[in-house]
Amino acid sequence: MSYRSVPIDGPVVGATPLVTESLADSIRSLEPLVLSLLVLAVVGLVLGGWWVVRWFRRPPGARLRRMLAAHDEVTVLMHPNPDPDAMSCAMGVARIADSVETDATLQYSGEIRHQENRAFRTVLDLDLESIEASSQLATDPVVLVDHNTPRGFTGAQTVEPIAVVDHHPGNGAGTQFTDVRTDYGAASTIIVEYLTDIDASMADEDGSGDVQVSPELATGLLYGIQSDTNHLTNGCSRAEFDACAALFSGIDEDLLDRIANPQVSDDVLQVKATAITEKRIEGPFAVCDVGEIGNVDAIPQAADELMHLEGVTAVVVYGEHDGTIHLSGRSRDDRVHMGETLRHAISDIPMASAGGHARMGGGQLSVDHMNGIGPSDGISRAEFEERLFSAMAGER
Repeated sequence: MSYRSVPIDGPVVGATPLVTESLADSIRSLEPLVLSLLVLAVVGLVLGGWWVVRWFRRPPGARLRRMLAAHDEVTVLMHPNPDPDAMSCAMGVARIADSVETDATLQYSGEIRHQENRAFRTVLDLDLESIEASSQLATDPVVLVDHNTPRGFTGAQTVEPIAVVDHHPGNGAGTQFTDVRTDYGAASTIIVEYLTDIDASMADEDGSGDVQVSPELATGLLYGIQSDTNHLTNGCSRAEFDACAALFSGIDEDLLDRIANPQVSDDVLQVKATAITEKRIEGPFAVCDVGEIGNVDAIPQAADELMHLEGVTAVVVYGEHDGTIHLSGRSRDDRVHMGETLRHAISDIPMASAGGHARMGGGQLSVDHMNGIGPSDGISRAEFEERLFSAMAGER
C-alpha cells in the first residue's frame, strides 16, 4: 500500500489560535449596537429555552394552576346533563382557581334529572348555572371538564376553551392547556392528581401546601370516580385506586351515604321493569325498546339493570322522548366495544350521533330521520334492532 503526501501551507500547530484570533477580529469589527443586539438575542434564546423546559417539567396540576392565575375569572363548563364525575371535576377546578384568587362559575347545558345526580348536587350544595346559548356563558375564558368539545347549547361550536380536562376519546383541545387521558376511568382521578401536584391537603390534615380539600370536595371526587367506574369494577386504571386512597381520609361518610342512596322515582322503576320484561335476547346480547319515556336518564339505568342478567354480556336499551330516540349501551364482553357498536349502528342515519368507551356508550337520533326524512330511506324499529345485534356481533 502506498501513501501520497499532500503539501500543507502554513503551520498546523498554529491553526487553532489563528481561527480564534480571526473570530475575535470579526467580533471586534461589529458595530456596538449590532453586538449588543446579538448578545441580547443569545441571552433571550437561553432564557426562553430555560423557561420552556421549566414550564413543561412542571406537573400538570401546577401548570393548570399557573394558567388559571393569569385570568381574573373563568367559566368551568360541564357536559350536557352533568353526572357526578363532571360535577366533581368542576368543583376541583374551582378549588384550584380559588387558590390563586380566580373567580370560577360552574355552568352546564341540559338538565340534572337522574336521581343520583340530583342528590349529588343537593347534598353537596353545589352552585351550578344552566345555560342554553353561548351568550349565557359567564366569562370568555372557558375550561371544559369531562368532555373535550363544547356541545349541547346554541353557539357551542363557536366556543374555544382555554383548557380541557377529560378522559373521553375526542380531538378537542384547549388553547392554553389540554390533558385528555383516555386510559383513565374517570376525569375526577385527574383532578385528584392535580391537587396532589400542588401539595393540597385534606381539611383535617397538616399539609405543607396552601390548598385544603374540604370534606365536600373529597366526597364529591370519590363518588365521581365510583360512579364512572361502577364502584371501581369497570374501566379502572391503577390511578383510580390511588386517587381513592388519597381521598379516603378526607371524605364525609354521611354525605357519601346520602348521595349513594337517593330515592328512586316511579317512572324510573317503570322503565327498568319494561326493560326486564320486554327485552329481546340473542345469544349473549340483549336489546330493548322501552317506548315513550318522560325521563331519559332512566334509559342508562335500565341498561345497567339488564347487565345483571345471567349469560348477558352486552345490552342496548333505547326509548323515545320529544321526537328523539336515546340509546344507552353496556358491555362486559371483550369482543364488544360499545362506543363503536353504537356508532356503526347509526352510521347511515342523518343527524344521528353515538359513541363512548369500550364498556359503555350512548347516542341520539331523530325519529323523523329514522323514518326516512332527508337523504335516507329510513328503517323500522325491528330493522334497527337487527342492526344493533349485528353491530354487537361484529357483523356491521
